[in-house]
Amino acid sequence: MDGAHRHPSVIDKIAPRTVSARPPGLTQLHNAGHLSAAECEALKPVAEQFGVAISPQMLLQIDTTKRNDPIAAQFVPTSAELKVSAEELADPIGDHQHAPVTGIIHRYPDRVLLTPTHICPVYCRFCFRRESVGQQKSLSEPELEAAFDYIETHKEIWEVILSGGDPLILSPRRLKKLLTLLRKIEHVKIIRIHTRVPVVSPEKITPELIATLRDANPLYVVLHTNHAQEFSDAAKTACAGLADAGIPLLSQTVLLKGINDTAATLGKLMRLLVENRIKPYYLHHGDKARGTSHFRTSIADGQALIRELRGNYSGLCQPEYVLDIPGGAGKAPIGPQYIAAKIPNQSGNNADYDNWEVTDFRNRQHSYTEERTIAKKK
Repeated sequence: MDGAHRHPSVIDKIAPRTVSARPPGLTQLHNAGHLSAAECEALKPVAEQFGVAISPQMLLQIDTTKRNDPIAAQFVPTSAELKVSAEELADPIGDHQHAPVTGIIHRYPDRVLLTPTHICPVYCRFCFRRESVGQQKSLSEPELEAAFDYIETHKEIWEVILSGGDPLILSPRRLKKLLTLLRKIEHVKIIRIHTRVPVVSPEKITPELIATLRDANPLYVVLHTNHAQEFSDAAKTACAGLADAGIPLLSQTVLLKGINDTAATLGKLMRLLVENRIKPYYLHHGDKARGTSHFRTSIADGQALIRELRGNYSGLCQPEYVLDIPGGAGKAPIGPQYIAAKIPNQSGNNADYDNWEVTDFRNRQHSYTEERTIAKKK
């Protein structure tokens, strides 16, 4: 597909409408009874800096009898967001320095993020992009054209990840145009969509949308979800519709203090995901986004949690615990280590024996010895 001869009218139909102002999130929460008028007034400085919105489905999932409800904690703003520590960053994972053209983030050799929209159905209080979501304009026709030209020109790109914002907030018609153009690029073999929509706005997972995604296979949907309480019956039905259509589902979760930082809470979510044919994929350590320190655990606590999860829950329920290294260096696995090398014993002329100490899920140590053949000197 030659970028110079692409049909602009097709690109134009993909571009969502421009949104010029933030959603009236504080009013929405006030009308639902989750914020008083005084609280809304006090939280105006938060709303001026960060997007505020919650979907109707998530409003229903809030348990008003819980003092520290895990849904409210994720979506209802607090004054704690105005407390910015010295280590926190406006761009904690280095998106900006890896954006060769608007709408493209290219941090890894074989894959890029394409962000056609910056609108989400909900705005998470811990999101590293919450300073820009809901404010930035969606990609214009020339910006989409330049983004596709970049993907087409860089033959090393094997996978395109649609992110944002939430790409499933686009209409099926717009999404189909976008996916069709990507499928015309020969070296793009895999499309991945990062989304919260099936859980937070399950009504958007219509038969038309499912058909659009199915027609773009091989396509993977990675669902962002952090707590089992997010899953309504409608959410389970939406996920089942995707799975029944042959669309592989994975999950990503953010480790959040006071929300999902116990093995029982996290294990319940992982089991629920597997029961709904969603493979746990990533557990993200909290990014150093501005005003989010009250959500972050320590890495040591996260490692202990993963060790407990490993011992008590099925292997199908194990996400990979990762840190997105500040500055744009990419994700690194940071889970606990279960094996350590001991000083090797030397034996004979052609072999030595490496001794290892292996720790099981009950934190007991075991010795493991292996013979390693050494090539003879010529």
